[in-house]
Amino acid sequence: MNYSGTFTALRPHSLLRHLSSCFDTTCLQAFSNSVTWSIYLEEGTITYATHSVEPFDRLERHLRRLSQQIPQVTNEIRVQLRLLFETDAQNNSNVINKPPDYQAIHWLVNQGYLDTTQATVLIQELVKDVIESFLLIKTGNYELTTLQQKLPDICRLDVSKVIERCQMRLQTWQSYLLKITSPYQRPYLLINNKKSPELQPKLTYWMKGFSLRHLAIIMNQDEIQLAQHLYPYILTGEIILHEPDPPFDKLPKIFAESKFTPKSTIGLINKKLVDTVVELSSNATPITPTLAVENLALVVRPPQTYTPANTSHQELTLSNTTNSVPQRVTPATGTNRPVYKIVSVDDSPTILKEISRFLESENFTVVAINDPLKAAMSIIRHKPDLILLDLNMAGIDGYELCKIIRNNSMFKKTPIIFVTSSKGLVDKVKARLVGASGYLTKPFTRAELLKMVFMHLT
Repeated sequence: MNYSGTFTALRPHSLLRHLSSCFDTTCLQAFSNSVTWSIYLEEGTITYATHSVEPFDRLERHLRRLSQQIPQVTNEIRVQLRLLFETDAQNNSNVINKPPDYQAIHWLVNQGYLDTTQATVLIQELVKDVIESFLLIKTGNYELTTLQQKLPDICRLDVSKVIERCQMRLQTWQSYLLKITSPYQRPYLLINNKKSPELQPKLTYWMKGFSLRHLAIIMNQDEIQLAQHLYPYILTGEIILHEPDPPFDKLPKIFAESKFTPKSTIGLINKKLVDTVVELSSNATPITPTLAVENLALVVRPPQTYTPANTSHQELTLSNTTNSVPQRVTPATGTNRPVYKIVSVDDSPTILKEISRFLESENFTVVAINDPLKAAMSIIRHKPDLILLDLNMAGIDGYELCKIIRNNSMFKKTPIIFVTSSKGLVDKVKARLVGASGYLTKPFTRAELLKMVFMHLT
């Protein structure tokens, strides 16, 4: 049986707490500002939560954040996840019963890339991310659906503890409300201002379109800690914040429950940032997100078709395994920045020029090739770190060229991104078969191109 209502009568956290006393297998779907939240509950506990804004971007971020704990989930595996399940997400009408991002996690466990404990930590992080935004909804509609088929069990999370941890995070974000209203806002360092020596070169380089949330992943820092480091410069105008890129602008903004003036704001203005911003390095240890420190898992079960070795079925305590100490890098160290070489193959001079303009930077060398028949030899000569390959070119198509490149042992692991105006499922499946690493659909924005490059080069 299905039920529906509006948030004007019942606040999100009240609705969620109310459902914790129910014992059905239920999906709570909330609808607000063209975004859909889906929260899966079983016997009064949360088994998973997701929302419709870039679920695989969210999964990618948290896999990267936990990369020290799950090194076996390599960049190649993360790319494979997108190719296997993100396509299904766009064509699956039964998303409510089988959320593709949860299917991807279940696949990682079945394939042995994650054990149940690691999957539990990952799910906790994803649920926290989703519930934080869910609690910010002011008005909207909701619907309760009794699921005919429950999700394969990995873990169950205590509703009260999840809400408590999310509210603590939101209260911390609210202390920066004077300027920051969303973790998806994009900081830019003003060109006409002198760069502060306290800001790491790596950070100032990436501050060209990435959100606070994505910058935190690049810098191996907790996002609230990064916001705290940048906040004095935001207040003085040295760093300006642009609004979130679509579709992240659809998510609710952070707002204050009550009027207050944070005591910490004045102190932050004069706070020195030396030795606090983490420079990305080969041996840097990421700061473990707050939620993983708490014991939120009530029941941990292996998925139905995979039983990892040495996994306890009792209540988990995660603080001993995931609360790592961050490694600090000072301005005097870690200043070497890689210069990435990107080859762009396209028979359109306009597209080549646009890609070069988007990637114009001291850290990117862009080699533009407009003759696809000569592309293979040029790629061998330049030995790029990443290849952008147009799918439909005169003389030779991208599929054939990709096969030729992959047959060379030198480029077995080089990321190859197809750039095409085609959105067809058949093309994406064929791209997967010939060894493509990703798929960028025309027309694309600078942010979309940078996100794809970031995914494969950082």
